[in-house]
Amino acid sequence: MAILSEFNEDQENNNCCSCPHPPPSGLSFNGVLDSSNPMGFLESALNFVSQNSDMFKKGSAERKISSLANGLDMETHSWGQSLQEVTINIPVPQGTKSRDVLCEIKMKSLKVGLKGQTPIIEGELFESVKPNDSYWMMEDQKVISVLLTKCDKMTWWKSLVKGGPEIDTQKAEPEPSKLSDLEGETRSAVEKMMFDQRQKQMGLPTSQEIENQEMMKKFMARNPNFDFSNAKMM
Repeated sequence: MAILSEFNEDQENNNCCSCPHPPPSGLSFNGVLDSSNPMGFLESALNFVSQNSDMFKKGSAERKISSLANGLDMETHSWGQSLQEVTINIPVPQGTKSRDVLCEIKMKSLKVGLKGQTPIIEGELFESVKPNDSYWMMEDQKVISVLLTKCDKMTWWKSLVKGGPEIDTQKAEPEPSKLSDLEGETRSAVEKMMFDQRQKQMGLPTSQEIENQEMMKKFMARNPNFDFSNAKMM
């Protein structure tokens, strides 16, 4: 179980400025890693950094976990998805701390809200998720961001929770794949196709033609007495 050292709010206000800055030098994160709940430690560390620095503020879009394509903008929250993950953004009053948040991520259910209040989201998820690979964090002390890792990475969710408003999954648009994201054999095949396409455009031999030429050269070297003057490369 992670244990956080409290941050003095007066100190936080005194250290505010318009440019990003690291946490005050006197601030430290004291955490105890519980082997039975490693994600809890990571979650606490992320929340600690989010609260006490500008790392996750505007201008650092790459660090945010909010990517709300292929979902819905609801009255109390927004959600979106890729084939791998579901992202949820929940606006809360400015100044909300992570200790004020209640977030329970289970394989088939989700409950998110503020402690002592009616949950903002509560219900059975459209599909199963991996709790140990999912997490939540505070962004700018005014948005709860939740990232859920899907178990089935080939399915688009019609809704966040069962019985909720649905989207038309026929209109879902997958993110462009990066070559570096592909598996070994698939990546090699794609690279070969791209190479052959470029070679054809430049009027140069394809990878198969180059391979055939190399085989012929080796055969000719091993058989110098043969006459290859009328041989054609196919």
